[in-house]
Amino acid sequence: MEATNAATLKEVVQQKWGKRPLIIAGPCSAETEEQVLQTATELHKTGKVDIMRAGIWKPRTRPGSFEGIGTKGLPWLQQARKITGIPVAVEVATAKQVEDALHFDVDVLWIGARTTVNPFSVQEVADALRGVNVPVLIKNPINPDLELWLGAVERIAKAGINQIGLIHRGFSSYGNTEYRNAPMWHLAIEMKRRNPELMIINDPSHICGRRDILQDVMQKAIDLDYDGLIIESHIDPDNAWSDAKQQVTPAKLAEMLDNITWRKEDVASEEYHAALEKLRQQINHLDDELMQILGQRMKVAEKIGQYKKDNNITILQTNRWNEILERAFAKGEKQGLSKEFITKYFDAVHMESINHQNRIMNS
Repeated sequence: MEATNAATLKEVVQQKWGKRPLIIAGPCSAETEEQVLQTATELHKTGKVDIMRAGIWKPRTRPGSFEGIGTKGLPWLQQARKITGIPVAVEVATAKQVEDALHFDVDVLWIGARTTVNPFSVQEVADALRGVNVPVLIKNPINPDLELWLGAVERIAKAGINQIGLIHRGFSSYGNTEYRNAPMWHLAIEMKRRNPELMIINDPSHICGRRDILQDVMQKAIDLDYDGLIIESHIDPDNAWSDAKQQVTPAKLAEMLDNITWRKEDVASEEYHAALEKLRQQINHLDDELMQILGQRMKVAEKIGQYKKDNNITILQTNRWNEILERAFAKGEKQGLSKEFITKYFDAVHMESINHQNRIMNS
């Protein structure tokens, strides 16, 4: 246990997997001592799990749902670690939970999405962690707000914790049906770009909400060079006390991990780097041309804004906007561009155009 806490999370990855990701797995909730110990034993048999997770306190959306077994489950995790040698991790949301987890020598703590969204709660956890040497993983907030996520990292760091990692578990979005929580990969990528020194773990269980699409999300995370995965695994998923649909057995977990194509971030090949650099230069030139064309487009939009101002016409012309989109969809399809991308791209261009026209209108 001391060796686990002494090493940074990055070092744990290197010690366990070399260039392969850190794997954290275990039940959504610790339910009984037998369930915890049996799950730990089965996970250990796979030889693929670095840290065992288990929910002790469960923040639920509505009252009346199972809200976790509570502190009495922590000795079960101690025993699981003693039997298997696998470090254990739990979610904490209050100072008392931090105190209890540390009292029972939990190796890794994580802050959940419902806590990250509340700076007061994060600060309470941070204050309880002062003077403690324990790795802390921080899940993204429920809503798509990078500043809240960054704020949580900063609060934990200011408490003196220097072993901090991120967990991308997806975001709530209105009308989302394919996933339990929309991945919004671009937000996780941006968080990684801003914090390249921090480990980032993907949580496909909470992104998917159902086990049949876990494999695809796991693979995409690895393709995007995530440092690891945190996956819910239960000895009897269908009868789990919480989140039954998204959990898999330890044996199924091992099978899914075996089916992942593990990719490298880099390769020591001069030919590869030369070819890649040539293609990247092409991208740079095309991006420069795009910026020039967009700049020219905005100048035309400003002229249109001036005509509208001179003739007392509103900026937004709905029929014209629909015409632009339909034209873009038709042309974009021929170029292999998805309708989703075209919509997002033209929405951004349209808003910038409106902003330019608005400045003309009000100048």
